[in-house]
Amino acid sequence: MLTTPFSFVSPPLFMAADIRASELAWAKAHPHDALMEKAGAAAAELAGTLASESGEPVLILAGPGNNGGDALVAARHLSTQGFRITVVSRADPARLPADAAHARAAWLQGGGAILADIPSSQRYSLVIDGLFGVGLTRDITGDDARWIAQANDLACPRLALDVPSGLDSDRGRIRGCALRADHTLTFLGLKPGLLTGEGPDHAGELHLDTLGVTPMTRPIAPGIALTQLENRHRLPPRVHNSHKGTYGHIGIIGGSHGMVGACLIAGRAALQQGAGSVTLGTLDDRIVVDYAEPRLMFAVPERLLSMPLSVLAIGPGLGQSPRAHALLETALAFSCPLVLDADALNLLASDPELAKQAAHRPYPTLLTPHPGEAGRLFGVAATDIQANRIEAARNLSLRYRADIALKGAGTVIAHPDGRYAINTSGGPWLAQAGSGDRLTGLVAALLGLGMEPADALEAAVWLHGTSA
Repeated sequence: MLTTPFSFVSPPLFMAADIRASELAWAKAHPHDALMEKAGAAAAELAGTLASESGEPVLILAGPGNNGGDALVAARHLSTQGFRITVVSRADPARLPADAAHARAAWLQGGGAILADIPSSQRYSLVIDGLFGVGLTRDITGDDARWIAQANDLACPRLALDVPSGLDSDRGRIRGCALRADHTLTFLGLKPGLLTGEGPDHAGELHLDTLGVTPMTRPIAPGIALTQLENRHRLPPRVHNSHKGTYGHIGIIGGSHGMVGACLIAGRAALQQGAGSVTLGTLDDRIVVDYAEPRLMFAVPERLLSMPLSVLAIGPGLGQSPRAHALLETALAFSCPLVLDADALNLLASDPELAKQAAHRPYPTLLTPHPGEAGRLFGVAATDIQANRIEAARNLSLRYRADIALKGAGTVIAHPDGRYAINTSGGPWLAQAGSGDRLTGLVAALLGLGMEPADALEAAVWLHGTSA
């Protein structure tokens, strides 16, 4: 049944290998109930609502695999509904998978035609992209790349089947080029590449059809889409018989000369999220009050590190001076949950001993890097991190035995036990200075309020996204 994946709470994410295993399990258990027929029918149903009323034909691009077979089944259904159809494919009939070959034969036997190229100077009411699905393992070149470029230039809606052709469904990166879809109808389950990296900019509006495959035939994946907050992400109501100490004392260290604003933003966010009290240890000692938020307290950073704190965050506007290095070294030995961001991460990257100390803390540690900072922690370029955001976040989590939020389009939250989540809230308005500092404050506040570290990081990322 066709639905929006965001109507589910924490829907699971499936890698390409999971999807293939699920398809094989279904085919073995239901040899006379092909998933391709279900997928094509679902695609035709959605396509019928998306095609413009211009009366122009629907352009269907069919590739050499099962994705192309889905598109050919959709072509057959749309034709019976009265739509004019133009199918374009150069797939070798002798090399098609069995179900795709059957779909091709059915289309031709019903009077359909298959063209070898997109007709020039033709308008279309809709493009259905069935070139490549989750099985793509190479960069797209040649005629396929040209067809994708032509489809992207057409003045009509574009519907991708399963994933936009050229988008790596596991990693969210582009293989050569990719269709920029207005809608993507994905089958069986959500793929992580649709939600992170280049996925959100190429998938358009997401639709999901599980095709009637029950959870018993689907593998259990460690990843979820963070679509809504679960009960574990929610705090109990504040009781009347309480005081500020009930809700945590948060310490935040940073704010060197010229970068005090980062520390102020983090502190304000922590108070707004409900922290009982917040003390800022700013390296710029000229700042002793925040007139916009006078509830914030200030202390010399070294003195702050001698106070009893519920949570400590270090990094916003910290700088990389010898003093900043010494403060981080002391903070790593602090006996409470620790949030590391910004220059705290850059200092870890430049000092293997600090990194080793961070990885062996006996208390919860949370890191919130952007791709550049994550790259420095690994000694690689940010582009290498972006090439496989999920793997990078999970590897960072293992290396530092920490909960990690790899920020960016589809922030990836990874946990030391192997679980991960991809956040679905937020948008490009978060791409501005101070955004990460606010997230640091939100995470620290939720930790101080008693939420479990993994849940606090997920909840903070989701709440941060909703603010955008």
